[in-house]
Amino acid sequence: MSKYFHLYVLFLSLFIVIACGRNKNNNTQHFVANDTIASELVKLNNKIRSDSQNSSYYNERARYYVENQEANKALKDINKALQIDSTKTTYYITLSDIYLLMGKFENSFKYLEKAVDLDSENIEANLKLAELYLIFKKYSECFEYLDKVISIDKINSKAYYIKGFVFLETGDTAKAIKNYQKSVDLNQDFYDAYIQLGIIFFAKRNNLAINYFNNALNIEPLSVEANYYLGLFYQENEEYEKAIQLYTTILNNNPDYKYAHFNLGYINLVYLKDFNTAISHFTDAINIDPKYSDAYYNRGFSYELLGDRANARNDYNKTLQLKTNYQKAINGLNRLDEN
Repeated sequence: MSKYFHLYVLFLSLFIVIACGRNKNNNTQHFVANDTIASELVKLNNKIRSDSQNSSYYNERARYYVENQEANKALKDINKALQIDSTKTTYYITLSDIYLLMGKFENSFKYLEKAVDLDSENIEANLKLAELYLIFKKYSECFEYLDKVISIDKINSKAYYIKGFVFLETGDTAKAIKNYQKSVDLNQDFYDAYIQLGIIFFAKRNNLAINYFNNALNIEPLSVEANYYLGLFYQENEEYEKAIQLYTTILNNNPDYKYAHFNLGYINLVYLKDFNTAISHFTDAINIDPKYSDAYYNRGFSYELLGDRANARNDYNKTLQLKTNYQKAINGLNRLDEN
């Protein structure tokens, strides 16, 4: 992590495909989605009222509840589906997903294995087992299920994507790149794979990162992570106007994204020497997260450079309240005491 700004690196969650669709953090879309969700639930309820012995309807509603993080309601519905028909592989996959959502991994394993027992070539169940083994760092078991999926479906892009994760976790970046690249060759709309490739080449300070993040943005133009990483890449390569544009794009749609505020503050503080604008951005970050120690320190430093010793002292002291051994804040107070 840079000593100056937060590098918002994450490995994309394997739970995305289980728990919910990607949230693009657009408020207008959010409200429309809520209306759509309410309508969807009404339709599912009506289906069940029309035929209360149709097990597939209970599974559908259970899937709806999983996607909306309502595990208990989902569990009730899937148990009803299994009570009616206990032979459906997909129902056990749903049950596994519910237990995964609840953090009950042993049960999640159990019901995925039940699904595979019922249908050994079920790609979804085999992929989910591979994901679980990856979470628990049981790489040989993970590969076993991935290889099985590929033997069934040689163009399964997700299997190669998960292989990329395994190689990355085990330190073989070259094979990780190869498998992520294979996944996007097979599926040119594979957003997550582009992000992972971008992150790898970002770490290498390689301009290929720009291509991969732009490919991700072609799929999801309002993506926070793609805009942020690309902005950070430009920032570290001293293309500040491009970085500012990307951070501003994020804030136009996600005004509470504190890291974009922070990085805008940092650019204005360190590179543009516009200390008042820097203070404004650091203040925005602090308003979003009152415990953001880095933002307090950098705002304090901005005040110090403006000659506002009182506010600088206040921010350095606040930094040390939040993080006792924050050396740069200690140094800042020492400078103020010396002058």
